[in-house]
Formats: sequence, structure tokens, C-alpha cells
Amino acid sequence: MTVDRFWALVEQGRAGVHDPSDAEAVADRTRQALTALPAAEVAELNQALHDLMADSYRVDLWGAAYQLNGGCSDDGFEYFRGWLLTQGRAVFERVVADPDALADLPAVRDAAGTTLDLECEDMFGVVADAYHALTGTYELPRTEGRYPELGRFWDFDDDDEFRRRLPRLSILLED
Repeated sequence: MTVDRFWALVEQGRAGVHDPSDAEAVADRTRQALTALPAAEVAELNQALHDLMADSYRVDLWGAAYQLNGGCSDDGFEYFRGWLLTQGRAVFERVVADPDALADLPAVRDAAGTTLDLECEDMFGVVADAYHALTGTYELPRTEGRYPELGRFWDFDDDDEFRRRLPRLSILLED
């Protein structure tokens, strides 16, 4: 239920901005929606955010982020997944299930051929920031559950491997 509630707040954030592709604006509106809630509810939503970040902790998604953003550190991968959260539940779930589906997103298609900046650090910290605004502390209750095994890394710079693993995305980025 908290994951559903989290997604409802993200959708509220997306609906409250002029341009829902503006990840920073979506994150800010989502944070504002969170600060309208009781601190205890915001604290519970930290587990939902953790669970979504764990669900998206996949090596193939990291490889896609690496190719799209012209590189992707550990932090960069967290922020990429923050950006992905700002795209809404349907997009997030579709891309987590099939990272090659990133090739279908307008933000990706429109910027093909350039180095993108698909990151949103603010969304990664939206719950903590809202909790801090409400309580004056960032000390949220500990989340339960570890991130899953990432999977076997592959050479993200290997064009042949990229084409094999993410064929639609590789075609889009070659154009």
C-alpha cells in the first residue's frame, strides 16, 4: 500500500507542473506533496522509495544509463533511477522490466545523438528532504531489505555487447 501511495504522490507532482518531463520540477512538487502529510506517513514512504530503488537495481538498467548519459557512476545510477521515478509508475515499471523500452520514451528519442542528462538527485532524496522539512532531522527509520544482487557486469563500452543486450536503444543512439 505504501508503494501505491508513493506513486500517487509522484503522479500528483507530475500533474502539478507545466512540463512533466522536467524531472527537477516533478521532484520539487512531489516533495511539496509529501510535506503536506504527517511526518509518520512520510517516514513510512521511505520504505516504498527504498523498495522501488531496489527493484530498479539491475545491471542492464545501469548499462542503459551508462550509454544514455555518457557514463554512469554509482551515484549517477542512483540519480538516473531518481529521474526514472519522475517519469511515473507506468514508465518506471515498463523500463525496469525491459530497459530497452527506454528507446520508446520521448525524452530519450528527442535527445538521441546527444549526451543526455537523465538524472534527478532531488527525486532520490525527496522523502528525506520532506521528512527534514517536517521534523528538522534527516534521521528516518531504517528501511528493511537489502538491494538484490546487481547481476553480472558487462563492458558498457563494448558496442557489440550493447547492441546484443539493448538492441532498440543501441539503434536509437547510433542514429
